[in-house]
Amino acid sequence: MNQNRLNLYMVNMKYIRNLHNADDNVLSVSPQTGKNTRPFIGIVIICDEKQYCIPLSSPKAKHKNMKNDVDFTRILDTNGKLIGVLDFNNMIPVRADLLKSIDIKITASDTPASAHYKNLLIDQLNFCRRNQDAIVNKANRLYRMVYKKNVSSSLKRRCLQFKKLEEVLSHFTS
Repeated sequence: MNQNRLNLYMVNMKYIRNLHNADDNVLSVSPQTGKNTRPFIGIVIICDEKQYCIPLSSPKAKHKNMKNDVDFTRILDTNGKLIGVLDFNNMIPVRADLLKSIDIKITASDTPASAHYKNLLIDQLNFCRRNQDAIVNKANRLYRMVYKKNVSSSLKRRCLQFKKLEEVLSHFTS
């Protein structure tokens, strides 16, 4: 399987809920927790010959002082400002039928808020594309570490159960 140029995708919410039922650490999109309007947006990479979606997250105060690590990358704009993060520990297995490409082209019908959001997504995607090889390598390294159980207990607790989620994917019908 070849790695394509990175793009942004939204993942099927029903599938995310199924993954969350199998692993509590999967980011919740449950209406009961008020998270049903939070989209699961990320970039899709090839990891051990499987497609995985690495979620993009909004920057939080704690991220300003965090260093890039095997399961975390800060997304910076061209001026070095923190504009998001990649949470490798929360990457999930996906298939093409569970992904919806996100249109980030700004149009005249966009509100100022939606145009601002699209500009943010464009900046985040540009960062990911500039660093594509490093991102793919980091994801594969983390996957192998967790799969081979060659990982600290704290990192293992932060990571999703990749093999268990691959099993959910193999049985999921959209």
